[in-house]
Amino acid sequence: MQETRELPLKGVKVIDFGQYIAGPAVGMMLGDLGATVVHIDPPSGPKWQSPANAILNRNKLMLKLDLKTEEGLAQARQLILKSDIVIEGFRPGKMAEMGLDLVALRAERPQLITLSIPGFASNDELRRELRAYESIVSASSGVFTDMGLNRVLMGINPSFSPLPLPSAYGAMLAGSSVVFALQARENTGLGDAIEVPLAAAVMEGLCYNSIEVEDMPERYLTQREVEIQRRRVEGIPMNMNYEDLQELLDPFYRSYMCKDGRMFYVVCPSHKHHAKRCLEVLGLYDELVAEGLTEEDDTYLPSSEWTSDTSLGVYPMPKYWADHIAAKMKDAFLLRTSKEWQKIFGKRGIPGAPQRWLQEWIRDDHAETAGLMIEVDDPTYGKMIQPGPIVWLEECGELMLEPKPPKPSTFDEALAKFQNFRTKLPSVNETGEKRGWLDGVRVLDLCNVIAGPHSAAYLARFGAEVIKLDSATPLYDSWNTVIYGLSQMTGKRSILADIGKGEGRELFEKLVKSVDVIVWNATDTQIKKMGLDAEGLKALNPEAIFCKLDCFSGVRKGPCSDFIGYDDVVQACTGIMLRCGGAMDTPEEHAHVGTIDVMCGFGGAMSIGVALYQKFRTGRIGRGRTSLVANSALLQIPYCYDFAKRGLFDEPSGRETNGHDELTRFYYTSSGNYVLLNAHEVDVDNFERVEGLEGFSQLAKSDRASFLSNAFQKIPAHEWVDRLQAADIAAVICADINALRAEYSRLADDTPGIDRGSYSFSTYEDHPSGHKVTQLDPYAIRPTHSKIYALSRPEKFGHSTRQIMKELGYSESQIEESIASGYVSDSWSQEYLPS
Repeated sequence: MQETRELPLKGVKVIDFGQYIAGPAVGMMLGDLGATVVHIDPPSGPKWQSPANAILNRNKLMLKLDLKTEEGLAQARQLILKSDIVIEGFRPGKMAEMGLDLVALRAERPQLITLSIPGFASNDELRRELRAYESIVSASSGVFTDMGLNRVLMGINPSFSPLPLPSAYGAMLAGSSVVFALQARENTGLGDAIEVPLAAAVMEGLCYNSIEVEDMPERYLTQREVEIQRRRVEGIPMNMNYEDLQELLDPFYRSYMCKDGRMFYVVCPSHKHHAKRCLEVLGLYDELVAEGLTEEDDTYLPSSEWTSDTSLGVYPMPKYWADHIAAKMKDAFLLRTSKEWQKIFGKRGIPGAPQRWLQEWIRDDHAETAGLMIEVDDPTYGKMIQPGPIVWLEECGELMLEPKPPKPSTFDEALAKFQNFRTKLPSVNETGEKRGWLDGVRVLDLCNVIAGPHSAAYLARFGAEVIKLDSATPLYDSWNTVIYGLSQMTGKRSILADIGKGEGRELFEKLVKSVDVIVWNATDTQIKKMGLDAEGLKALNPEAIFCKLDCFSGVRKGPCSDFIGYDDVVQACTGIMLRCGGAMDTPEEHAHVGTIDVMCGFGGAMSIGVALYQKFRTGRIGRGRTSLVANSALLQIPYCYDFAKRGLFDEPSGRETNGHDELTRFYYTSSGNYVLLNAHEVDVDNFERVEGLEGFSQLAKSDRASFLSNAFQKIPAHEWVDRLQAADIAAVICADINALRAEYSRLADDTPGIDRGSYSFSTYEDHPSGHKVTQLDPYAIRPTHSKIYALSRPEKFGHSTRQIMKELGYSESQIEESIASGYVSDSWSQEYLPS
């Protein structure tokens, strides 16, 4: 890959009014990619005092402006009218109240792109004025309630997570939206006004957790789900302990103790080869086959037609085989250290990783070598280890490994910097008709599981035409393809072909030549073999943009770069599981399906937007990149750094954690539900205005928690929330995702839901699967001048094979011959969702 010495967003001018995480993180990513970013703080400095600000504000000019004065407002307006992008994260309407009316400023400068990231949607009358701190948004959005099967069975409900999910998802969604708007502006000359509410963002991030499928076939229910149902029906309390809970886990989806006293997390269910390879390296495969473990030829048949009660490579396994295999695997893992198993699994192409604390990951050899962790000379903290780029282009990634620390600036210096770059655009061409930012862009999706396919599905809402290509016979079982596909196949057409063989290869090359963007979560070896490396793709389609998403990659090659893995593998190796579980012998995955996967998908989409913008501006063809481990850094940004005097890595961890401190935590109320209080020291005097909390401000800190616990138990939750909010103290009742879905669902009406507040679901009674399905709408990105499309329902895998082949010039007889060869297919199964 030929390198370039210029970053793709060079010349893009950004004003960042953001505080806390989401807004500054968007500015950070744009700055990493070459944009000139001026960050605005009030005279007193940032509202969030954290070493993480050194990361979030790198590559930025730091300017303090007093927006309560005419001079400060005038200077802010001058900078805005010289900029391309404005980022703000205030409550809806707050910027205009302060004297910076972005609507009026856009009228004066139509090419301006404004990005608002409020906590709740501006059209959410119930919540828009709330003090939308991270935990408030999470609690309101059901993040803490029924937080995963483990916590439900343990009876820990609600359950606190210190990870800033709303801001992390919000930043990735918002970052991708502004680069899509940038590249569209190259055609129209017109900017846009975009809103990305954090509540909607976190719901999109957890969309795989809120979907409801009526009459789900029993073969897809895990032992944990069955146990939850049993206990609810029989009135048995949810009180399982950690050890007993582990015995309900699938043997290929759990942690095992190793010789060195560390746990090793195995994630290889559902794939045609991974589970078999796992048993082979453990020396167990032949033994288990001799004992009757089988592999079905076709697991897409109804399970009633199988020759056995299970099949290796299918998830979940029935209890007998799960227990039997797990017992043997426990003994086998004790024969080697976790590091030995890491190398063995990595080199054999088996997903798995040792459990590591975040502190270890930050100093990990692979993280350092690959550029996932970089050293920055910070004026405040000295030599500081920070996360590397989250999103990059292959040909210029090296330029992003030496970011500049935040640099204090005067107004004149910032203005002069902006004046160095002129924004050259075509004349504004307004037809009055809304178009999608990606209208006319054709995408080939070669991905599997969640991150890659979700990335391509995300592109469809902006008008991209997406073709999903899978193998003629499935590599994954239907739990992984069809169940996940209910979310990630929306807005796509499906074709089935073996891309390396016979007629399948010919069809693949025709597809590659017909598209603008190719997305694949594959290793470099696979990519080169298929002719999609930089040189190979140049021969097939020199204008195509290629995007790679994977597990362990950074800008540089590291010892684990070619290892394969999934979301859970990254949670294990970057410390998320140990934070959730609290100790090396009790690791626990973060509760939500696709926690990092979906973020990574948005990151891949952002890299595509950057590459499209670069292509418009310079004609250079870029190759977009991101990875699961790169995205995990943003998910842990409040803690993901190190420097000489950092002190303990003592962020909240463990299942019993119920908040950050006595001012930000859960409190049980007389109505039997929990309130999430989110207050700070500056709010303590306000407690005196709350009936029932008089005298609170005079208490010693050590007495606060017991005082509040006793008080909250005397009055119902809704009454406490009313009293606290009236005193301008942030507090909400912990919502439930299922309840939100029930309250905010409507029959599908072919609209994307952006007019429906912070939460919006559609119910499909005529879903192609034959089941009634209710799922989240594609609604978190809300542009003013561009169109968001409601996505088509997910079609059956292979449904469009024949139609797409016709469009590529195949005759009816050629299509029949190709399907007869076995290298091309128009279906994996008779049933949409195999029973």
